[in-house]
Amino acid sequence: QVQLAESGGGLVQAGGSLRLSCAASGSANRIIVMGWYRQAPGKQRELVASITSGGITNYADSVKGRFTISRDNAKNTVYLQMDSLKAEDTAVYFCNAVRSVAPYNSWGQGTQVTVSS
Repeated sequence: QVQLAESGGGLVQAGGSLRLSCAASGSANRIIVMGWYRQAPGKQRELVASITSGGITNYADSVKGRFTISRDNAKNTVYLQMDSLKAEDTAVYFCNAVRSVAPYNSWGQGTQVTVSS
């Protein structure tokens, strides 16, 4: 099993910034993709951004140009720098890790991000 520990959520005013961190432990070897998803009240969980072990990134259209995902492979840690935050970014943000072998998919507990307008 992979354990994912998230940190960095909180309350911020619109236009502000937050940085989320997610550290993987346990069976963290062979993680090929790490990413962030979010779920707002009454909505489905959606991909925010992901990054492969080789550094290839993918972003939701709604966050392109405002959010930056990065990864420290040596520390098995992924970061999400969120700038120019909007009220619609308010959600619980979940860290995700995908391995090349079972168990394939792991989730963190989630961290709340609230943006006040």
